[in-house]
Amino acid sequence: MPASTSPATSGRTPTQHDLDTLSRQLNRPVRDVVEIPARCVCGNPLVAATAPRLSNGIPFPTTFYLTHPVITAAASRLEAAGLMNEMSERLTTDAALASAYQGSHEAYIRARAEIGERSGTGPVPEIDGVSAGGMPTRVKCLHALVGHALSAGPGVNPLGDETIAALAPWWTPDVCHCAGAWDDFAPVPHKDLSRHVKHLNQASESSI
Repeated sequence: MPASTSPATSGRTPTQHDLDTLSRQLNRPVRDVVEIPARCVCGNPLVAATAPRLSNGIPFPTTFYLTHPVITAAASRLEAAGLMNEMSERLTTDAALASAYQGSHEAYIRARAEIGERSGTGPVPEIDGVSAGGMPTRVKCLHALVGHALSAGPGVNPLGDETIAALAPWWTPDVCHCAGAWDDFAPVPHKDLSRHVKHLNQASESSI
């Protein structure tokens, strides 16, 4: 189940307001969003489900893309604190956890195929067998695991569920943390203004 179970806010089909909010959250134009699989208790998107092949033809394996700035920042803090290494080590010693994590990988791929079907994308052979976040053998992106866990609901991705619990100092699913997280009155971005692209642009300018 998504983070919000309110009948008024549980719709998965993205509205234009959802798409505008996603663009403001990400500070770039959102692209090829098929569904909103997890929402804040207030109704704002937490995760965007993206088509497995973008409209420009590029395969896109990260089906469940975490977008809420408060959660993404908190997940980055956990990554910096070494949680990914700790989880990856546990996968080598805990057979039950490794088996459950393999199941998460398989569930992710099934969900992507279903989203591809609903979006009209169809099969994307370039990413066959590829999920996200390092599944099924390691952990390399907590954002991907949290996005999957929020979208699929508890019990599907054990390490995603653990990460959500670890987010508690900064975010919990029963409280809205949207106020001030982005500017709801700012113009909707029409070009990519993310830090990664800014860095590339600055590097390009400095080389001229």
